[in-house]
Amino acid sequence: MAHHALWVLSAHVLQVRVESIRARRLQLLSDPPQGIGRGVDIIGMEQADDIARGQSNTFIHGIVSACIRLANQAGHVVVRAHDVGCAVGRSTIHNNMLDVRISLLAYAIQRVADGVCAVVGNCDDGNPMQSGFLRPKVLGAQHRVPLSLPLPCIMEKIVILDFGSQYTQLIARRIRELAVYCEIVPYHQLPSLTPEVRGIVLSGSPFSVKQPDAPRIPLEQLVGQRPILGICYGAQLMADHYGGVVARSESREYGKASLVLHDPSDPFLQSISSHSQVWMSHGDTIFKLPEGFRALASTDSIPVAIYRAEETTSRLPVYGIQFHPEVYHTLEGSIFLKNFVIDICGCSADWTPAHYIEETVAALKQQIGQDKVIMALSGGVDSTVAATLLHRAIGDRLFCFFVDNGLLRKNEFETVLHTYQGMGLNVEGVDAKERFYDALRGVSDPEAKRKIIGRLFIEIFEEEARTHADCHWLGQGTIYPDVIESVSVHGPSVTIKSHHNVGGLPEKFNLKIVEPLRMLFKDEVRRVGRELGISADILNRHPFPGPGLGIRILGDITPEKVQLLQEADAIYTQKLKEYGLYEQVWQAGAILLPIQSVGVMGDERTYERTIALRAVNSTDGMTAEWSRLPYDFLADVSSAIVNRVKGINRVVYDISTKPPATIEWE
Repeated sequence: MAHHALWVLSAHVLQVRVESIRARRLQLLSDPPQGIGRGVDIIGMEQADDIARGQSNTFIHGIVSACIRLANQAGHVVVRAHDVGCAVGRSTIHNNMLDVRISLLAYAIQRVADGVCAVVGNCDDGNPMQSGFLRPKVLGAQHRVPLSLPLPCIMEKIVILDFGSQYTQLIARRIRELAVYCEIVPYHQLPSLTPEVRGIVLSGSPFSVKQPDAPRIPLEQLVGQRPILGICYGAQLMADHYGGVVARSESREYGKASLVLHDPSDPFLQSISSHSQVWMSHGDTIFKLPEGFRALASTDSIPVAIYRAEETTSRLPVYGIQFHPEVYHTLEGSIFLKNFVIDICGCSADWTPAHYIEETVAALKQQIGQDKVIMALSGGVDSTVAATLLHRAIGDRLFCFFVDNGLLRKNEFETVLHTYQGMGLNVEGVDAKERFYDALRGVSDPEAKRKIIGRLFIEIFEEEARTHADCHWLGQGTIYPDVIESVSVHGPSVTIKSHHNVGGLPEKFNLKIVEPLRMLFKDEVRRVGRELGISADILNRHPFPGPGLGIRILGDITPEKVQLLQEADAIYTQKLKEYGLYEQVWQAGAILLPIQSVGVMGDERTYERTIALRAVNSTDGMTAEWSRLPYDFLADVSSAIVNRVKGINRVVYDISTKPPATIEWE
């Protein structure tokens, strides 16, 4: 097997002699370390002249990242860092010095055993690797260590400790927009500081640090171990913990503020404008910083808007800010987060949909092995993307079924089933329309309708599970907001979506759960779907309620009412697409109201039904604003529905926000 070597220089780059680099490269190629075999190479050393002159810091990042990817693919890595230190990991540049993060080396040393990987080093106390997680002198001088290094696909990440802020999910979304993976963890479940954890964010909170029951953590377990960014409550918590003065403000600081920068050269303030606009939202404030901390910025109303710990306080960077970088009102919020996550924590910003797919498929293969998986598909984005990932991992050992409950949109069952089959999914269509219509006949109560629909889905799943008794796994399209809700700061929520709970079926049939999307937000699911080549018609579909049109027909359900609503809804959807509005709206649908009204069609008097149109804009469905659709568009839709759908003579438009209204009418 060919081995890919990573030669990482961690001394003063300007003092490295190009001739020496070239000579060592040739020596390694011709005389590899004992037990390694030939085929070892050093990538990018042709650019040694540029590196030696300190002119190619950006290129060094590329070299290191490429080496790590090749090492992951090969399964092994060889490190030869002679005279100037040894390490394997990701590099960042500070003051023309290559500062090497060596978390992977720490990982390897913990797993010393017989193997095929060698590290050769001459490391002394003068080596300038000051901010790595492990000092290179651990290896000793001229010491060869045999290592067993089945190099895992280590996915670097930022951990957000959640103290209950309403903005925590938004922080995670903003970090992920930087192509850096992050996870939200309740504050009382401190994560293990494994090598892939590059930094920690302490979130805001509705609590005051002065409340007796305020959430607290053992900061000494984190400070100095990883770079830390405290946001609002997180910043106040650290200041209070180390002896600063945090107290209630005379007036709540809420709204826009302008920063006054005290040290623009600090890495956290790189590319930040003077008087940059930020968004404040806190009742407490930091009046005095603890000893060993200094202010980096203030505003007209508070003396400490940004602070950092001195190097004498923490060997790794610690920052606190009393504003929200994750909201759009903080105009340079993404720059603040980029400075911390990428420049300070050293993340490589390579968490892309393609990487997620590669890593997830590999993990699914390992998790499932040769077992079989059964999965119910809804025709929506989440279940489709989850099923596609599972199919890539295990092929036809994934058994899917798609139920026609008679409450889908017009022609949806046939269209989606055909699409699934065209994607190569092993999927079966189940026609259960009459079962649902029979069970729902005469039922008007919204909650009763939901329970009947849910019960029938479970019955059908049970029937399908019995026909595939050799399946040991249940595939689900759970996404990250569902996961966060179930492990919230205040304990497990009782409002987890019922379609992710499947009525105890996993326990009844002894099925294990597999959830390929459990760490993705909705927009990330769509990006992964695009990378997988899934049809835009599925990926761009608006959210659709689990009970389907059953809760968009107010009152009892009959096949005739379903047909009326399907026709009206299809016209509405088609018009949105014709006008280029469909993708500008988060969710849209038609509702059949249980009222009739007088109308005139030609010379005849009519007494027919009313359709309400609903369209909202939202990010996650928790809140929603009604969409300001053009009057000409609404007039066209109304005319088309009334003229083409016999039985409807009036169309209205819902202009309610959520809250107080909900998106669906039932």
